[in-house]
Amino acid sequence: MIVYAKLKPLGILSLFILMAFYSLQELPLVYPSYFPKPMYDFKANPLKRAKIELGRKLFYDPILSRDHTISCSSCHNSNQAFSHVGNGLSKGIEDGIGDRNSPAIFNLAWQKKFMWDGSVGNIDVQALAPINHPKEMGEDINAVVRKLNKSKEYKTLFYRSFGDSLATTERVMKALSQFQLTIVSANAKYDKVKQGKARFTETEENGYQVFKNKCSSCHTEPLFSSYGFANNGLPINPNLKDYGKWNKTMEPEDKLMFKIPSLRNLSYTYPYMHDGRFQTLNKVLEHYEKGIEKSPTLAKELQHPIVFTAKEKENLLAFLRTLNDSVMVSNREYKKNNK
Repeated sequence: MIVYAKLKPLGILSLFILMAFYSLQELPLVYPSYFPKPMYDFKANPLKRAKIELGRKLFYDPILSRDHTISCSSCHNSNQAFSHVGNGLSKGIEDGIGDRNSPAIFNLAWQKKFMWDGSVGNIDVQALAPINHPKEMGEDINAVVRKLNKSKEYKTLFYRSFGDSLATTERVMKALSQFQLTIVSANAKYDKVKQGKARFTETEENGYQVFKNKCSSCHTEPLFSSYGFANNGLPINPNLKDYGKWNKTMEPEDKLMFKIPSLRNLSYTYPYMHDGRFQTLNKVLEHYEKGIEKSPTLAKELQHPIVFTAKEKENLLAFLRTLNDSVMVSNREYKKNNK
């Protein structure tokens, strides 16, 4: 503060210009060379520091919910790889329970479809789904915009981000996606091995071979998902009656088709599956051994049970732990207060 007080008027003006340039300059998305090219169109919505900061503020602000009790971070905790650990289904306002497990949020720039059923085709509008869901945030986006336009703080943040202070639905959505797109998981032990900075133990290496032989067709490296859709043989949950994509399209080929999740950060993101039915990875492996239910859309890889020896399970689980990204979950840039 003392330094600022001693600046001459021209110096203060220069400082403001420099700060504006700093806030509005385009930023690259940082990711390893062995990652594929992102699917997101950064030309249409280039990353900018001010927009990312606005998106962070919105992500952690319960103002997006009807009763100001639920924020995006309520179901997507940064310490849990932006998942909702321990909760089978998402929780919302007034003790409401959602329809599906809250998916972990990372590496979104490499995904074309969002939600477990792929019903959202652009991350720039994805947040509308939980905001409008009556059991999650229970709010109307127009009401959210009105609330934001009454806030002096948000007026300032929107001005820094867009050149004027007006909050609009499009600007809210794009700011939220800006922040979420920066959440990249690429600092696990697996990544250090890929970069030649670490080596797998013998157990991890053996597990890597098990993974490549029995899991990799759906969970493609290095993102550890194709981010496509598959029927993995889960018996239907009689309470939820969730048939995946079919719930939206009513097309026979979409019945029981759910988005394939990444295997990164599994230690932070239990329980597993679209309805959170499995509390442990051992239960997941048991499903593939003896729990698969046959149906017309069942993935071709699962027409026969996947059999693991006890040693293969031990090795595979050791390898999967190399996909946990402690750097990401502790990254201050992703926290509510990043100072």
